[in-house]
Amino acid sequence: MTLQEVCCQRIQELCDERNISMNKLSILCGMTQSTLSNITSGRSKNPTVSTIKKICDGMDITLAEFFDYEPFNELDQEIK
Repeated sequence: MTLQEVCCQRIQELCDERNISMNKLSILCGMTQSTLSNITSGRSKNPTVSTIKKICDGMDITLAEFFDYEPFNELDQEIK
């Protein structure tokens, strides 16, 4: 699994836990629905930390809470 895939999975999981639609999340985090859709569908291959921070702010969680997710720990090292 790639970093981008894990980020998408994490966003989806957090939305499901909170019963938040992608449309509602886009409003909460102040980004367009198309931008959020590009991230969660995989069309945006490398979301920036500042974009992830906006999503976290919209969900009222910290970056640490976002990345405190076991699949992030299972990613292969990208630079060897």
